[in-house]
Amino acid sequence: MYDVLVIGGGNAALCAAITAREEGASVLLLEAAPKEWRGGNSQHTRNLRCMHNAPQDVLIDAYPEEEYWQDLLKVTGGKTNEELARLVIRSTETCREWMKKHGVNFQPPLSGALHVARTNAFFMGGGKALVNAYFRSAENLGVDVRYNTKIKELELDGSRFIAAIAEDGTRYEAKSCVLAAGGFESNLEWLREAWGQNEAGEWPADNFIIRGTRFNQGTLLKFMIEQGADVIGDPSQSHCVAVDARAPLYDGGICTRIDCVSLGIVVNQNAVRFYDEGEDFWPKRYAIWGRLVAKQPNQIGFSIIDSKSVGRFMPPVFEGRKANTIRELAALIHLDPDTLEKTVNDFNQACVRGEFNHTILDDCHTENLSPAKTHWAVPLDSPPYYAYALKPGITFTYLGMKVEKDAAVRFDQVPSPNLYVAGEMMAGNVLGQGYTAGVGMSIGTTFGRIAGKNAALSALKKPAFNKEVV
Repeated sequence: MYDVLVIGGGNAALCAAITAREEGASVLLLEAAPKEWRGGNSQHTRNLRCMHNAPQDVLIDAYPEEEYWQDLLKVTGGKTNEELARLVIRSTETCREWMKKHGVNFQPPLSGALHVARTNAFFMGGGKALVNAYFRSAENLGVDVRYNTKIKELELDGSRFIAAIAEDGTRYEAKSCVLAAGGFESNLEWLREAWGQNEAGEWPADNFIIRGTRFNQGTLLKFMIEQGADVIGDPSQSHCVAVDARAPLYDGGICTRIDCVSLGIVVNQNAVRFYDEGEDFWPKRYAIWGRLVAKQPNQIGFSIIDSKSVGRFMPPVFEGRKANTIRELAALIHLDPDTLEKTVNDFNQACVRGEFNHTILDDCHTENLSPAKTHWAVPLDSPPYYAYALKPGITFTYLGMKVEKDAAVRFDQVPSPNLYVAGEMMAGNVLGQGYTAGVGMSIGTTFGRIAGKNAALSALKKPAFNKEVV
């Protein structure tokens, strides 16, 4: 029998497995995916949002705790547990040394990387390199790994973990367990249920694209809910970005994101705008645009820019539709030319000329226009014009297990003595809604290490760890 069983194969699971092994526990990690698709959504990530009070290697200037907290508070609209959020924030000041010890390398962001040179540390080689480094380190430390192992349920004695049962009937016993198997974003039926029907009788989830892994079906999450574990979060809330409508159903990752939204306008299929494209810096707003598009007719939107914006954003993998006039562009994307032309003309006339600067919250805005564009409002008047069709892209869901600082699963507010949770399965404690770039990896790294440490201490019958940071 192993001391610690870790269910999952992404960042949080790997952090838990490595930390448990460092505490002296024997560890088995079960990954639902085959080896070539291991790593969950973490393989598609790029960076970690980090607190720091002075420049730190790849991070410039300072990003103190209070600013980080205010950024998180703003994007979540207050739907966050401050104690747990601040625990995550403080942990990010020091976790990179631990990450480096296990083979993760960092690099400065590429030029124009979404205003995050001060706030986010980028992984050299991206998330796939991070995942590979952690798997190498885990295996070198003696963590056993098994792929293609889908767990369907747990054997519990009250709140105590006894064993995990795989789909093929195999039973995995352990003295303690960490659940880090992701949310339910790949479960299209559950997404449909969570989002329901809109006023037009549409099922919005039918048009969703899953940006990440196809293996996060939410099987264990649903099982734990049915067992009466304490739950937090709205099932319809998620990290939901606007992606290219031509993206594949699964695993499109970062390259399918459309990052020119703040540089132009976005219209729906009726050729009218529906939200402020320049509300705030893109890293603080990109994860609301999927939800915004999901609320539009047929769950479709169109990001429209002119030639002035070319070179100012990370180009997507697919080229946009291109035309020399707005009317021609409308025909290419099957929008009413008269309406789109009016939308663009109204926007152009409402723009108050200022000093355009996409690296700051500039003074280029609209007046007497609804919805307004608060920053970077520059007339679309320099052909050729480009349009990118947008669909909602779900990255991960926020419904999960309610926890406290010890990462223990709770039943009627009483912590399990040997069952812990990390990553997407508990991210809703910090993310009730909204998102800011890199914070998902911050949550997974922090609670993965806490859960792994406490699982090991439980298995080895040592006092639980409940300090501020690992």
